[in-house]
Amino acid sequence: MPRVVVFDEFGGPEVMHVVEEPVVEPAAGEVRVRLEAFAVNPLDQMMRAGTMPAALPHARLGVEGTGVVDALGPEVTGLEIGDPVILTAVPDATVRGSYAEYTTVPASRLVARPTALGVTEAAAVWVAFSTAFGALVEKARMRPGDTVLVTAASGSVGRAAMQVANQLGAVPIAVTRDAEKKDDLLAAGAAAVVATDRDDVVDAVRHHTAGVGVDIVLDLVMGPGQQDLVKAARPGGTLVAAGFLDPRPTPFPMGTPLTIFGYRSFEHTLDAEVVRRMAAFLNAGVRLGAVRPAVDQVFTLDEVVEAHRHLEKGVHAGKIVVTV
Repeated sequence: MPRVVVFDEFGGPEVMHVVEEPVVEPAAGEVRVRLEAFAVNPLDQMMRAGTMPAALPHARLGVEGTGVVDALGPEVTGLEIGDPVILTAVPDATVRGSYAEYTTVPASRLVARPTALGVTEAAAVWVAFSTAFGALVEKARMRPGDTVLVTAASGSVGRAAMQVANQLGAVPIAVTRDAEKKDDLLAAGAAAVVATDRDDVVDAVRHHTAGVGVDIVLDLVMGPGQQDLVKAARPGGTLVAAGFLDPRPTPFPMGTPLTIFGYRSFEHTLDAEVVRRMAAFLNAGVRLGAVRPAVDQVFTLDEVVEAHRHLEKGVHAGKIVVTV
C-alpha cells in the first residue's frame, strides 16, 4: 500500500513515522495526485512541534508538493490523468498533507507544472514564490522602479522576493545577518546587500537610495529589528510583515507615515483569481529564466526525520526537498 508520514504526538522530528494506508478515491470536484516530491516548510515544523493547531492522533504534514494527476473525481474538468501539477494550497494539511505518496485535493488547488522545472524544483517553488508575489504584488502593489528592502534574503521566500522584484523591474535590496553571504545574494539577484553584522541598516539603505529610503519593506523576520526597517523606508512607503523568524515581541510602529500590512500566504492562495495571476507570472518567470527556486538539500521519504533535523539547524540556503 502507499506510504504516508504521520505523527501521533507533538515533539521533535522523531515523532514522525512512515505508515501504509490505502489510497482514497477523490470526491466530486477533487483530484488524486501521485506525489513525486514535497518541500519541508517552517509551518510543518510548527505543526509537528505543537505550536500550530493540529488534530492528533495520526496527523499528516505538508502544504507544498508536485506530482501527476492519478484519478479524477466527478465534475472535474480541465485536467487529465497524467498531467504534471503543483499543489497551490493544502488548507487541511493534517488530513491531506503532501508528506505522502498520494493525496486528494480540490481540483481548484492545482496548477500546471511549468515544463522547464524539474520535479525537485517544482516541489520547492510554490510556497516561497506565492508568498513573495502575494506580499509584494498583490498587497504592496509593487511597480517597476520601486526599491524593495527584503529581510531574511538568504531564505527561500527572500530569494523568491528578489526574483519577483527583478522580473517586474523593481530594485531589491537584500538584508542578511552575515556579511559573508553578500556575494551569494548579489548572484541571486540583489541590487545591493545590507549585512547587519557590519552595516547600520538605516545608514546603508539611505546610501543605496540616495537618501530617499525604500518604497517597500518586506519583513520576513519581525521582532524588535523592525524598528530600523521602518526608519529605512521613505515617508509614504509600505511595510509588509510576512514572517515570524524572530520570536521576540514586535513593537507596533507608532506615528510613522507608512502603510503597514500583515500578510499570510493563504490569504491569496485560496483565491482562484489571484492564483491564476500567480501561475501566469510564475510561468513567464520560469520561461524567461527570471524565477528559479533555490534547493538546499534533497532527502528521500525514508529520511524525512533527517530532513526536519536539517531544517531545525537553520543553516539551509534554499528549500529542503523530499522525493517520494
